[in-house]
Formats: sequence, C-alpha cells, structure tokens
Amino acid sequence: MSSCCLVDSKVNEMATNRARCEQPQKRGTKDKPNGYFADSVVSERRQKDREERLALVLWRRPIITLHYFLLETFITLKEWTLKLWRRRGAVFLFLVLCSLFSLAYSTEGAHQKYVQYLEKRILWCAYWVGLGILSSVGLGTGLHTFLLYLGPHIASVTLAAYECGSTDFPEPPYPDQIICPEAGGMEGSISLWSIISKVRMEACMWGAGTAIGELPPYFMARAARLSGADPDDEDYEEFEQMLGHAETAQDFVTRAKLGVQNMVQKVGFFGILACASIPNPLFDLAGITCGHFLVPFWTFFGATLIGKAIIKMHIQKLFVIITFSKHIVEQMVSLIGSLPRVGPSIQKPFSEYLEAQRSKLHHHTGEGTPASENWLSWVFEKVVLVMVCYFIFSIINSMAQSYAKRRQRSQQQRYSEEKTK
Repeated sequence: MSSCCLVDSKVNEMATNRARCEQPQKRGTKDKPNGYFADSVVSERRQKDREERLALVLWRRPIITLHYFLLETFITLKEWTLKLWRRRGAVFLFLVLCSLFSLAYSTEGAHQKYVQYLEKRILWCAYWVGLGILSSVGLGTGLHTFLLYLGPHIASVTLAAYECGSTDFPEPPYPDQIICPEAGGMEGSISLWSIISKVRMEACMWGAGTAIGELPPYFMARAARLSGADPDDEDYEEFEQMLGHAETAQDFVTRAKLGVQNMVQKVGFFGILACASIPNPLFDLAGITCGHFLVPFWTFFGATLIGKAIIKMHIQKLFVIITFSKHIVEQMVSLIGSLPRVGPSIQKPFSEYLEAQRSKLHHHTGEGTPASENWLSWVFEKVVLVMVCYFIFSIINSMAQSYAKRRQRSQQQRYSEEKTK
C-alpha cells in the first residue's frame, strides 16, 4: 500500500513539473505575436516621427523652423559651455597662450617678422582646414569646398605657372592675388612636380580638415556601443538596420555599404586606408563601422588622415593640374569652337576670360588692373553664393529637426511614465 502511494506521488510530481515546463512555452508562444505587434507599432511611430521632422524645413514651415533652430542653438551653446567649464584647466591654459601671443604680437622688436610669418601661416592653414571640415562634416549636407575653393585655386596656380614660366609668385600679394615675377622664367621650364609642390600645403591642410570632419560619426557610434544607449542619430539607426538585414539585402546601394563595412571590419587599418584614399561617398559608413566595432582611435584617424590628406589629395591635385595645363585648356577651347552652330558664340567668352586672366598676371603693383567683367566669372560667383546659402539653410533645417527630435523623445518619455503609473 505504501509503495502504491509512493508511485502515485511520484507520478503526480512528474505531471506537475511537466505542466510547469510547458506553461512558459505556451506563454512564449502567446507573447510572440504581441511582441511582434509592439515592434511594428514602435517602428511605425518612428517612421511617422521621422517624416514629421523631415517636413520641418524653411521653405515649408519657416516660422517654426527658425524658432526650433534658435532653441536648438541655445541648448547647444549651453551644453558646450558646461563642457568647457568641466575642462576649465585646459581653457585657462589656452587663454594664457593666446595672451602671450597677443603680447608678442603687439610688442615691437626684432621678433616681429617671425610673429608675422607664423600669423600668416597659421591663418592660411586654418582657412583650408576649416574648409575641409565644412566639406566633410556637413551638418546635414556638405559644402563642396573642393569644387568651390580648392579646385579653382589649384587651377589658377596651374594657369599662372604656365603663363609666367615660374611658380615664384611675389608674396605679398600671393596667395590673395597671383602676379608673374619680374624676372620671369623660361617657357617650358614648368613641370608637373613644381606645381604640385606649390599647392601642397593648402591641399594637405584641406585633406586634413576632411579627415577631422569624419570624427563625429566615429565618436557617436563608439559612445553608443560602449554605453548601450540609443543614439540621437538616424544614420546610426540605419546602420543597425542594415546589419540586421545583411543577409536579405538585394539593392546595389545596400550591398555597397555592406562591402565597405566588411572591408573596414576585416582588413582594419589598410581597409580604412583604401576607403579613404579614393573619392568615396560612403566613407561616413566607415566611421560609424569603426566606432561600432570599437576600432582604436589612432587606427581609424591615422588611416583616414594618410588616405585623405596625402594619397587622395595628390590624386585630386594631379587631375586638376593635368586638366588645366596649357595645352589641354587650349585644346578644350578649340573643341568648344568646333561645335556646330553654337560653338563660336560659346568659345568667345571662354577665350575672353582666359585672355583677361593672362593680362591680370602681368599687371604689377601700381600699374592698375583691368576692370573687365566676364559673364563666366559672374556666373561662378553666383553659383558659389547659391551653394553657400543652401548650406546655411541646410544647417538651419538640420538643427531645427534635431530640436524636433528632442521634443518627440521627451513626449514619448512622458507618455511611457504616465502609462507605468
């Protein structure tokens, strides 16, 4: 009798354990549709919020966009002020150095020529580094400073070198104005290397600026990976979605992005160097990838700096110098003139513009420069103005959208807090 009771109790215990094991499985199967439904609701809400933010632009909602832009500017200034206050020791040291330089700058003496030389070089390098940063960081859209500033500068130096027969332009007015040296040079004495050497400093500084501009995506992705927080960046969200759907990617753009990500992740330093050494619109993804996979800072920045400031910059310089060499320009002008019907009418302003530039190169200080206006230079100035204005508008739109995202996040947080109460 006692053995039967023991058997019955063991059977009941086994049945109870089996029921307990099956209970979570049934709950899991029930919760799976609910979890999928919750994820779909969250993704739909994020997509709706993103569409609302993208609609916040100056030409659609100018008053709200400007209002949000000013609020975001105030918040950003407040955050930067707090960061500087936390690093007040470094700020104090910087102010002391600036004060010493200002004292040396204002004091008369034999050191003035060295101070003026340093001032000129520092301002010149800072100018090109700043343009490089603007081209790379963008704040929503990059200002194509190579096409607007560095490319035309290299082209003007190239044309002047072939016209003057020398690159020893008098300083000043170079680089503000290019004037042929009085001694002149032998025709045919200009080499490709001499022009490359003349523009090497500004080109390398511009390339270094573009490398510095690639750091924000790297730091953002690295901080998000280390903290586990959801970053306030849509590019990083797109990157995580791309990694989640890597096996099912079909379109060319996604596969190209995955190719860049795999090269950077697997090859390391030389993969980053290869991506940075060629014109690559997907290089922002390389910065996000390196930050996400915790690539060391100097590995990423060193490869980016070498690739952009040395290798890529020399490739771009060679292209511009060869394109604007004397015989190539003459062939291009003659080719324009050979076009049927409209050729001669288009060729005339180009020839007049080149002739005006040549005459300016031979007008020395005190002789006066010809004040001729050409429609090509007028059009280029207006294109530069339009692109700069568009860049400013894009900054305003981007900052206004950032503030809108802050509002959406705070509203979602309040809603979740009220829901949990």
